[in-house]
Amino acid sequence: QVQVVESGGGLVQAGGSLRLSCAASGSVFSINAMGWHRQGPGNQRELVASITSGGSTKYADSVKGRFTISRDNAKNTVYLQMNSLKPEDTAVYYCRVEKDYGIKVYWGQGTQVTVSS
Repeated sequence: QVQVVESGGGLVQAGGSLRLSCAASGSVFSINAMGWHRQGPGNQRELVASITSGGSTKYADSVKGRFTISRDNAKNTVYLQMNSLKPEDTAVYYCRVEKDYGIKVYWGQGTQVTVSS
């Protein structure tokens, strides 16, 4: 089993920044991709950004140029630096950890990000 714990959410004004962290622990061998999804009010959960163990990244079009995902493989931790935040970024942000090339997927409990206008 893998435990996934997020931190760093909060309330920020539009144009501000936040940094989310997600640490995986437990059976962390063969972790591949790590990433962030979000679910806003009335919306489906969507991919925000992901990063492989080799450092390849993927971003949703809506966050390109504003958000940066990074990873510390030694600490099994992934980060999401969010700049120029907009009210539409308001959502619960979930960390996703993938093992064995997608055979096993683990989610964190979510952290709330609220951007006020």
